[in-house]
Amino acid sequence: MAATSHPITKAIVTGHTRGLGAALVDALRARGIDVLGVSRSRRAAAVDAAAPAGRFEEVELDLSNSGKLAQWLAGDTLARFLRGAERALLVNNAGTLGPVGPSAVQPPAEVAAAVALNVAAPLMLAGAFSNATSGIADRRIAHVSSGAARNPYPGWNIYCATKAALDHHARAAALDTERGMRVASVAPGVVDTEMQGQIRAVDETRFPLRERFAEMKRSGQLTSPEEAASKFVEYLLSDAFGRTPTADVRSL
Repeated sequence: MAATSHPITKAIVTGHTRGLGAALVDALRARGIDVLGVSRSRRAAAVDAAAPAGRFEEVELDLSNSGKLAQWLAGDTLARFLRGAERALLVNNAGTLGPVGPSAVQPPAEVAAAVALNVAAPLMLAGAFSNATSGIADRRIAHVSSGAARNPYPGWNIYCATKAALDHHARAAALDTERGMRVASVAPGVVDTEMQGQIRAVDETRFPLRERFAEMKRSGQLTSPEEAASKFVEYLLSDAFGRTPTADVRSL
């Protein structure tokens, strides 16, 4: 029996240094996929120690600084990395929870930084990725979404609004019918990451549902980053990806 041929696949992952992002890098590389990580810090030593099959590169860049991101995207790094790919992936994973609390306690500078990281960066990267992959037949953009995009939470109006923006971007981008492009905003479930620790540490006056998340941790209801990443990548590489613009790995 002849061996199954797989397309040469390359992926860009933002926020790749820890939590779900780090697990996504490992899951992709374990499948022989080359990965370019983009984040404000580096994790090369930790990644290379695992030595999965796929090659790994990383760029140190503060994605909440839209000016610096635009300057970087004007260069040729994306096109150079993606050269030779038959399937290209962009996973917009980087994001922030804060500022948490009602609008009256939200510092304007923190609001601006959160919107830049959670919304401007993914949309800027999506546009640059589309341009850089115009000659690739199979192109896929995955926004890492959240249940907060689809259900409101007290104290999370910035997080809810920014994640909902990614969902709606996917819905609208899917209507553009770019050749070979699939776009979906995918919720990975409640994952045991540093963000969950931040949620449990916040003052209850700013986030009244804090105890619900603390109980999820105590009762073992949180999904490990590795399990969530495995399901996310399996869906990302499947023929089903992009058939609907929003998805949740828990219901796939």
